[in-house]
Amino acid sequence: MDDNNSQAESGDRLDDRHGRQMFRILRTIDLNLLTIFEAVYVHKGIVNAAKILNITPSAISQSINKLRALFPDPLFIRKGQGVTPTAYATHLHKHISQGMEAFLNALDLTGNTQRERVITIATSPAIGALIMPVITQKLRAVFPQILLHNIAINDAVSQLNQRQVDLLIDSYPHSGQTITHHVLYQDSVHIFCRAGHPALALPATADNLSQYEFALLQPEGQRYTTILRRLQEHLGERRCGFSSYNLLTQAALVSESDMLGLITSGMFSLVDRIWPLKMIDFAPLREERIDIALHYNKLSAQEPLLKEIVGTIRQAF
Repeated sequence: MDDNNSQAESGDRLDDRHGRQMFRILRTIDLNLLTIFEAVYVHKGIVNAAKILNITPSAISQSINKLRALFPDPLFIRKGQGVTPTAYATHLHKHISQGMEAFLNALDLTGNTQRERVITIATSPAIGALIMPVITQKLRAVFPQILLHNIAINDAVSQLNQRQVDLLIDSYPHSGQTITHHVLYQDSVHIFCRAGHPALALPATADNLSQYEFALLQPEGQRYTTILRRLQEHLGERRCGFSSYNLLTQAALVSESDMLGLITSGMFSLVDRIWPLKMIDFAPLREERIDIALHYNKLSAQEPLLKEIVGTIRQAF
């Protein structure tokens, strides 16, 4: 184990040194020179490159001389009215052109919706388990070139404002000047308990349920504020004997105790496959609904691909 840790630490130090060396080298290179190099290479001449870049031929020549000082090669040999690249210049072109193409694809300046793109979607674990299979199936059918990355919600407003995520799906409507959202669907809310719970043998009245503590899901439990308030109107102030960020942990505890839980029908469909759980039909909750909403930054929606993705997700529900 110690040997493995030492090897990992050694690898990290090598990666760190390599990273520092890479940035030191890049600092010595004017990346504009690479653009000029590519223009001369592709258009086979200094005059032609100058016309394309709208700068003087002398400026092109000066830039090529700077590159010659940087690389141990003349790069271009004069031939008639143009230039011929050396073997080393051809080698450089192969890598520089690939890098420029990848960079331009990432910028998406052309609005090409068929390019490869990583789409980052933030959800809670429970909502992610519910909707990501549906979203993945729909999006991959329409946009096979995209890669989906699902991460956790930690600070929804910051993640959206700072565009750390492309999309965020939550059971709570987040607001802000740059944030917009669309409700995908509404889910009903229920009290649930273990199979064989004493409450199941009695009518689901306030008197019969008020004696039991609740196990709530966090942070989702915090987002049921209105519903919890309505529940307390009927059952009195509820003591939360347990809370968890994890739906599976909440369901496991409810399955092994007399605590009651609060859950949406969609989430219940996930956990009742694992544990023998039952929903309690409490009349005051029959009309209550939770909005499951898609959020995104308004500026992000200006990207053609993301705009199409938002439309496809909305149509899926």
